[in-house]
Amino acid sequence: MKNRQLRKTKVVATLGPACDSIETLKAMIHAGMDVARL
Repeated sequence: MKNRQLRKTKVVATLGPACDSIETLKAMIHAGMDVARL
């Protein structure tokens, strides 16, 4: 968790029809997504 606190860059993702499963959202978070917008 400490590495996440030191990172300054933010990743904002726009969610659409291709992101309709929990697995996809988990993968996006794991890849570094910080904020999701609809």
